[in-house]
Amino acid sequence: MINPLSAAISTILLATSIAPALAQDAAGQATDLDQIIVTGSRTPVAIEKVPGAVTLVTAEQVQRNLNLTEDATAVLARMVPGYSESSQAMSNSGETLRGRIALRLFDGVPQGSPLREGNRNGTFTDMGVIGRIEVINGPSAAEGIGGSGGVINYLSKNPEVDGHQTTVSTRYGTQFKDDSATKKVGVTHTYRGDAADFVVSGAYIDRGISYDGEGRRVGLNTSGSLSDSYSKNLFVKGGYNFGEGQMQRIQATYSNFMIRGKANYIPVEGCRFDPVECPVPSTNTAEKGSIAGSLAEFNEFEQVAVKYTNADFFGGDLSVDAYWADQAMRYIPENGSDRQLVKPAPPEAERIWDQSEIVSDKKGLRVGYGYHDLAGVEGLRLRAGVDFVEDTAAQRLALTNRLWVPPMEYTSLAGYAQLSWDIGPVTLDAGVRREDGELSIDSYTTVAFRDHTPVQGGKLDYKATMPNFGAIWRINDQFSVFASYSEGFGIANVGIPLRNIQANSPCKAVSCVADLDPLITENREIGFNWRGARGQIGASVYKSESEFGSSLSVDEATDDFILTRAPVEIEGFEFNSAWTFNDQLRGTLLYSAIRGQTSYHTGSALAKEMGILDISPDKVTASLTWTPNDKFDATLGVTKTFSRDLTETWVSPVNGNTYGNEEDTYGYALWDLTANYDLGTYGKLSVGIENLLDKQYVLTWSQLPGWQNYFAGRGRMVSISHTIKF
Repeated sequence: MINPLSAAISTILLATSIAPALAQDAAGQATDLDQIIVTGSRTPVAIEKVPGAVTLVTAEQVQRNLNLTEDATAVLARMVPGYSESSQAMSNSGETLRGRIALRLFDGVPQGSPLREGNRNGTFTDMGVIGRIEVINGPSAAEGIGGSGGVINYLSKNPEVDGHQTTVSTRYGTQFKDDSATKKVGVTHTYRGDAADFVVSGAYIDRGISYDGEGRRVGLNTSGSLSDSYSKNLFVKGGYNFGEGQMQRIQATYSNFMIRGKANYIPVEGCRFDPVECPVPSTNTAEKGSIAGSLAEFNEFEQVAVKYTNADFFGGDLSVDAYWADQAMRYIPENGSDRQLVKPAPPEAERIWDQSEIVSDKKGLRVGYGYHDLAGVEGLRLRAGVDFVEDTAAQRLALTNRLWVPPMEYTSLAGYAQLSWDIGPVTLDAGVRREDGELSIDSYTTVAFRDHTPVQGGKLDYKATMPNFGAIWRINDQFSVFASYSEGFGIANVGIPLRNIQANSPCKAVSCVADLDPLITENREIGFNWRGARGQIGASVYKSESEFGSSLSVDEATDDFILTRAPVEIEGFEFNSAWTFNDQLRGTLLYSAIRGQTSYHTGSALAKEMGILDISPDKVTASLTWTPNDKFDATLGVTKTFSRDLTETWVSPVNGNTYGNEEDTYGYALWDLTANYDLGTYGKLSVGIENLLDKQYVLTWSQLPGWQNYFAGRGRMVSISHTIKF
């Protein structure tokens, strides 16, 4: 169906599958897969027995990324096959996992709100406190709503040694311009005793403005920039083991993160090529100054979580998690037509500037229970539990104190049960999750651009039963094959259709807005893993479908995003490998290709190729690590994004209209280099060079015309880091 992947995928997809569960260290060397994960399984499970698409990003890989940049999502772009390029901004706009929005968690607590996806949930903590990242590549309902593209769980560090240990980290990065410097200091103190342990971490980062490969300032992202900002982070985690054999544990965590713009620059819009109006195109840039009356953009994330576990609760494992999270996001000033106090919008010189602000709050309780050798059957495991969540969100225009998206509240009670059975070299896994939720939306009035239209509030029920099943066959010690089927449940960014209701809209009540219907995603996958003495290879193909899917496009009238609800079909291929050539040289290679189709409007056939706002181009990443001795190592990496041309026309059988779709994006290769030297008692010194060749390029998602979105990527950035432990 979908060229060029469809024929091959349709042939292979006799069942469904898990993606390769490959884990690699920072140098790319294959590591022992007999380790555990908790994301999606909720109780510790050996990764080689997980019937799901899992990618592990280790602490070493996180640290290598930190040697290059403080960008929290850049490590995912480098290490996760189906993850799109990083936006290099405070926003993660345009970043998808296998063509869909992923649910981001921090120690199991959801970040942001699926009710109003503000594309700010990728920057929520200092990456220095992250011990590892577990990624489910594909739809999953295991962690609740919002996982239509997968689940990304950032897990905090634990103490590494007994007793007390203090780690001091400093970093200085520059693009060799007076205002480009980035400075960081972080301190972490850990303690591990016989029964108690804790982690206390604080960090401060001051970032300068960014420059592209031509030495021009990179423009300020309309959804928030990392450049010209500062951030503060406080993280505290403590636990106590008690009871007979210390089988019980109580643990509490507190996280408070803030990143805020310094307001030293104002955005300057560039222009795309036009033979008359813009014969010499230029990307967005920034100049020193400020907009009168404006407020600094920010992300603020605060959360508290308490966890109780009992490893011998009536013969099984009990876990109880309670959490609370409060999040707020403010965006930079804009003077778009939809932000004006009147309609039609006044001339450019008379327009007002306003700032969007999203606030969300969530509370949750999760109870899980696991039991091994159920009913006396060896290898038969049960995992079951129930989740309760209350999620609220709203959006306003802060400078004029106007409501843009009304207060929304989603409450859910979801039960789940999962059985897995090890039968010799085969593991079978099957389960079900029942979502029983209610969305309540207040009555409200839209803004002037939408005709001050009154909209009747109301309540909507969201009920769905989502099964999953899979199998792994370990043919021998080196080779295994797998297949699975899974479903994800989500709500498709309901804030966008709510704020876009206007006088000529056929529906002016929450109860009849079809775009508010749930998003159910089905995923089928099949693949293999091979592990040898000097390397490993994994590959899989998948098909992801949703009968009433979600895709983004740009409104020609406002240049803003609009939500399209229509059938969606996404197919992809992923490959990754790691090789140890000798004691000094190791390498990795990763490749992913994704294609997607949707309809031009609800009820029509799948005929429209999905573009860059949803589907990232093919990409390949590779690295080569040289370790000549036990004190020094260096890694050269490259990420290549391929060009893609989408050109098609389609005549609707419904209304006879001809629709055109053209989107051309060019690819590029970005090289990076990191080196580490162990100074012994004086710590470790690291050097990182991002965009080693100082490539000039426009971010792929920014190559599509839209509202002030013409951004170049960062040029060469050189960073020096020092870490000492005592």
